[in-house]
Amino acid sequence: MPLAVVVLGFAIFAQGTSELMLAGLLPMIVTDLGISVPQAGLLISGFAVGMLVGAPILAVATLRLPKRTSLLGFVGAFALAHAVGALAPNYAVLMASRIVAALVYAGFWAVATVTAVGLVPRDKRARAMGIVVGGLTVAAVAGLPLGTLVGEQWGWRAVFWTIAVLSAAAGVAIRLTVPAGVDDRDERPSVGAELRAMRNPRLWLAYSTNALMTTSVLVVFSYFAPMLVEVTGLPAGAVPAVLGLYGLGSVAGIALASRTADGWPTATLLVSLGALAVLAVVLNVVLASAIPAVITIGLFGMACFASNPALNARVFDLAGEAPTLAAATNISAFNLGITVGPAVGAAIIGAGLGYGALTWASAVAAVLAVGSVVALRVRTVDAVRV
Repeated sequence: MPLAVVVLGFAIFAQGTSELMLAGLLPMIVTDLGISVPQAGLLISGFAVGMLVGAPILAVATLRLPKRTSLLGFVGAFALAHAVGALAPNYAVLMASRIVAALVYAGFWAVATVTAVGLVPRDKRARAMGIVVGGLTVAAVAGLPLGTLVGEQWGWRAVFWTIAVLSAAAGVAIRLTVPAGVDDRDERPSVGAELRAMRNPRLWLAYSTNALMTTSVLVVFSYFAPMLVEVTGLPAGAVPAVLGLYGLGSVAGIALASRTADGWPTATLLVSLGALAVLAVVLNVVLASAIPAVITIGLFGMACFASNPALNARVFDLAGEAPTLAAATNISAFNLGITVGPAVGAAIIGAGLGYGALTWASAVAAVLAVGSVVALRVRTVDAVRV
């Protein structure tokens, strides 16, 4: 892999840590700013919504700019937003900084994925995407707990400053490693061509797979902590270790799938998504037993992230010569799942169905994702025949 691909993965790690870090910082923010817990929770929702709408808008807005210029602009704005957040005197300023950070993070994701696949041969796309997406996985495994630790020692504002510094360092590394002409083409990118590529129904099947997979994961992942304490009977202090095991499983899933997704993309998706559905059902059965439940959660993390390299590479294959908007919309599909999954889980719990019902919802979403992969395969074969 070119060093630039690794640098893009590091940039996603820095920004992904910011996406995840509020989960461990909310109590500190509540106390410092004198706000309620629901208000603080909206900081997380605001970030997700900002990513949902920001990716396609900024992808089109920067379409004709050199990729390296866009990446530097996005990561610079991200660092600045965190400096503002660290200095925020009130809730309104902090919320505004989070929305701006989410918008430019979404734009960075879209351009970074296009840049990464442009730096490698076609048969190495999935591996390159595995490294870029792996930045977010490392953020979940290491960035989130380290951010919480920094917050506990020096306050939540210190975490924002840390993210600002890491993002600035990523910008310097991008300037030094990403070639200025990585996106050179015979013709300048066209908004019309990008929009025409979006008419491909197979592309929307790929998006549906992404959204359904993410929903399947988040409907359970969002409630792992109370589930493990109230149903499995683990002490609250053991939950971070279980989440760490989930994160290690995620790293292993990406590492494994990155080596199979280029050669066997459909098989990789069917195996990983099928395993996700099966493991959701297994979790329902073993949830009351600590050791089997913990092992299943680790395997669940592996299955969920094993689909990512193939999912992302497939979008680029289907987008053809107009990848930027297609990649940005894929980010929106991912964040749609992030938004819908916890909401579905909340509705299930609010209806009094219990935490066990979350696993059934997860299994259903995973089975629907398998169906979308099969439908995409059928449409692809038909298109080749035509």
